[in-house]
Amino acid sequence: MRIGLAIDAACDLPQEFLSQHKVAVIPITVKVDGEVFMDAREPAEIQRFIDRRLGSRSHSAETEPSPVEEVQKLFLDKLVLDYDCVFCLTITATRSPINEHVNRASFGILKSYRQVREKAQVPGPFMMRVVDTRNVFAGSGPAIFEAARLIEANATPAEMRERLTYIANNSYGYLLPRDLYYLRARAMKKNDRSVSLFSAMLGSALDIKPLLRCYRGETGPVGKVRGFDHGAETLFTYAARRVRAGLLVPVVCLSYGGDLAVLPGLPGYAELRTACEESGVTLLEAPMSITGMVNVGEGTVVLGFAAEEHAVDF
Repeated sequence: MRIGLAIDAACDLPQEFLSQHKVAVIPITVKVDGEVFMDAREPAEIQRFIDRRLGSRSHSAETEPSPVEEVQKLFLDKLVLDYDCVFCLTITATRSPINEHVNRASFGILKSYRQVREKAQVPGPFMMRVVDTRNVFAGSGPAIFEAARLIEANATPAEMRERLTYIANNSYGYLLPRDLYYLRARAMKKNDRSVSLFSAMLGSALDIKPLLRCYRGETGPVGKVRGFDHGAETLFTYAARRVRAGLLVPVVCLSYGGDLAVLPGLPGYAELRTACEESGVTLLEAPMSITGMVNVGEGTVVLGFAAEEHAVDF
């Protein structure tokens, strides 16, 4: 059986990985001050967004996930012909409507695929499975990485669905933002009151940064540090400990809202890389999606891994 993968553009994985595993990307349209960016994880478009230095204006951006009709077109034009089953993984449904769009699209796809395959003389049925990774950005990476491993291991769709549900329920995504004012402004734009004005003012005045965690679809602060560099060191050192303690999937996913060359210069990065190398864990680094930068601000670090349930011990 030919099994393929599709993701939404807000799942942060490097282009090399997506190309190697032929992962289809469902795009998101981003509109900022009259400019339109097509977020499909294309490096050139991400770089164009970064180069425009939109800064504080991005918090007012409008993001539009692919409409149901566009998702159906992507599948019916290509994926139902290239594969017999496609797993579509999305960021958590609690933070984005794209999971709902894909689920709604699946009804039309499964209703219409037979005619498309018969016309192209492709025999047999087609299956589609939608998986909510219950995480965001790089936090969605471990489930996608595992899906690619399972396909290479010739796992059945039933085996994949069970395993990916388990990994999604045990994926951790950690966010370290640079700009609390931006984060609050974007939260207000989306009617999310999780970052208060007082907290933003106090944090900016004292250079206190929150460490945020997304776990099973819920996002909230799990710690605070003084200074971005100290925050990076705290996060990377913590991740190195989790790597050495053992992960459910041998990968740590990192994304950064800007030039990836910044990452190796951050305190704690070298320790994390060493821990991964010594433990046989892949460290995947990717530029944050345009959608991600719009929502959490440029310069934000996001780190994701999958592990057994545990308490945070920063």
